[in-house]
Amino acid sequence: MTMRDERPRFSRTGALAATALALVTLMGGIAHAETTLTIESWRNDDADMWNKQILPAFMAKHPDIKVTFKGYPPTEYNAALNTELAGGTAADIITCRPFDASLDLYKKGYLTNLNDVPSMKNFSDVAKAAWQTDDGKDTFCMPMASVIHGFIYNKKIFDELGLTPPKTTKEFHAVLEKIKADGKYTPIALGTADQWEAATMGFQNIGPDYWKGEAGRKALIAGKEKFTDKPYVDVFKELASWGPFMGDGYQAQKYPDTQNLFSLGRAAIYPAGSWDIPLFEQTKDLSFDAFPPPQPDGTDKCYISDHVDIGMGVNAKSKNPDAAKTFIDWVGSAEFAGLYANALPGFFPLTQEAVEIKDPVAQTFVGWRKNCESTIRNSYQILSRGTPNLENELWAVSANVLNGTQTPEAAAEQLQKGLDGWYKPAK
Repeated sequence: MTMRDERPRFSRTGALAATALALVTLMGGIAHAETTLTIESWRNDDADMWNKQILPAFMAKHPDIKVTFKGYPPTEYNAALNTELAGGTAADIITCRPFDASLDLYKKGYLTNLNDVPSMKNFSDVAKAAWQTDDGKDTFCMPMASVIHGFIYNKKIFDELGLTPPKTTKEFHAVLEKIKADGKYTPIALGTADQWEAATMGFQNIGPDYWKGEAGRKALIAGKEKFTDKPYVDVFKELASWGPFMGDGYQAQKYPDTQNLFSLGRAAIYPAGSWDIPLFEQTKDLSFDAFPPPQPDGTDKCYISDHVDIGMGVNAKSKNPDAAKTFIDWVGSAEFAGLYANALPGFFPLTQEAVEIKDPVAQTFVGWRKNCESTIRNSYQILSRGTPNLENELWAVSANVLNGTQTPEAAAEQLQKGLDGWYKPAK
């Protein structure tokens, strides 16, 4: 008896179709699993933070997207990025400097419009301003972090001399006089050799209390205020008064010298950017805290320079635009903000969502947001596009005022004359 073969038979056509379907499914799974994104950044000192903390957190939620980080030395980033963008070889995700450098990339079509990214709603207009078109209609980078200005002080010195953090300029000068009279410590750790610190940690640090933060910054752009107006001259007058308290040879003192002076416990007060917190925390036996810019006498509201520093955008020629936007949307989340802020104390979340910051000095800085209005440096948006460049002019005149080689009035006149030479406010 012949046994019948009861195995199911497939037609040749059916077999081919099944095989094709299996291959498509397999290939689809592989393609999905192998979506790889690359981030390029001008910060090359925080690669470990990205590789060990931030990116693993994202990839745990999105195992189908692999993200790698590539950092350039800060001085090489712009040139390398521009070359790569022009050649079509840039990374999928690009860290964005604030204002004009990134705006120029967007205008050239190198950055993707991010208006439709859901987490963009978590940010205020001030936070987004650094990565928007002048009319505010298009946003092209997700805000990541800001840095805050104020004054860091040596707690041991303050305790030794019986000092308390000053709240007004009058109290500030009384503290400086006591430190100087004691003779053991430099009252203010600040040098003028590099110039930029004079403007950034001097002029832009204390200035917002004088020109009323965003109101004054926008009034300059609108041409309704000028650097020769009283608030700006008064800022320079206050800076001029610091000279006698900055120690011998401050005119030849560079930024690393200033950092060392404070780290070694030889100076009492350090006009600061919050980015210095991690450096000082590495110094043994240095106990420090911070106070906000002392308010000019007669003012009843405080303002702080809470300057937008870094954002993140999508390369318009990315081969993985959907995955890149998924990552950018996560960058706008409270989860990312918490990871970033605690891995890099002194770089503060710009999101309006609640974020817990654990570092005590970083908590002090960011706590000023509760009582003071935030603003950004007044030279960064629009006003430094021409020649002479306002930002560079501010460096020079702020250093001159601190050195006593230029009067506050002459410094203000130089700034306004330079601006009038090329900038015509929109009517």
